Amino acid sequence: MKHWGDVAIIGVGLIGGSIGLALRQRALADNVIGIGRRQVSLRIARRVGAVTHTTVDLAKGVARAELVIVCTPAGQIVEHVRQAAAACPEGTLLTDAGSAKQAIVEALDGQLPRGCRFLGSHPIAGSEKGGPSSAQANLFEGRVAVLTPTRNTRAEDFDLLEEFWQGLGSVVLQMSPEEHDRALAVTSHLPHMAAAALAVTVSEPCFRLAGGGLLDATRLAAGDPNLWQQILLMNRGNVLTALEQFGGNLSALHAAIRDGNEAELKRFLTTAKKNRDALGS
Repeated sequence: MKHWGDVAIIGVGLIGGSIGLALRQRALADNVIGIGRRQVSLRIARRVGAVTHTTVDLAKGVARAELVIVCTPAGQIVEHVRQAAAACPEGTLLTDAGSAKQAIVEALDGQLPRGCRFLGSHPIAGSEKGGPSSAQANLFEGRVAVLTPTRNTRAEDFDLLEEFWQGLGSVVLQMSPEEHDRALAVTSHLPHMAAAALAVTVSEPCFRLAGGGLLDATRLAAGDPNLWQQILLMNRGNVLTALEQFGGNLSALHAAIRDGNEAELKRFLTTAKKNRDALGS
């Protein structure tokens, strides 16, 4: 397992903070530099032990980094990678944690200066909670991390990042950026939209009658609206396709109830239960 010298994390929220905590608790890096916009968040990151050093100066933070991980909202990742590549040591490897990959990879693949390289990552872990105070050292334990190499990706860079995520406890999968975005539109982005639509449908007079079912089903809607706005628009084509498929299933359910079609309603609910049971806990 590679031991890193300086690892710079741009954006020390839930994901960035959890990466820092995992690196430090597993003794995988000498220094973890947290880079952010707000001193208050950086102070929290230091207090919880996610980082060893902090700065609001991106260029200063990446000046000695062997690895740079950009964990900012999806719409800011390309800009932050480019800024980091202009200031970090020559030949530094950079990655990210964005939930939409194709647009990011297309903008950065093989286009960084001074021998720096970018290889996209997506650790499929997290929650509706944000900020470094929610960071967990075991957040990635047993969870999938996707790497999205291209024809320009060096084999040694893939191996380094595969080992990096495995060192944090993840199971690493390789996918193309396009394949990743098609899949995540259904497995991640659609669930958030469904939870949001359900939360919007519930009127305030019903709030005090909310039970565990509604709370569980709408949990994702508590996520950061700014972050999710960027993700959904960045993966717009795949998101629209997923919404169309979901809408078709809702229409079929609507028709079965409207027509009193007991057999079709039973089939729909049985298929739903079978698929959910197959997902596990």
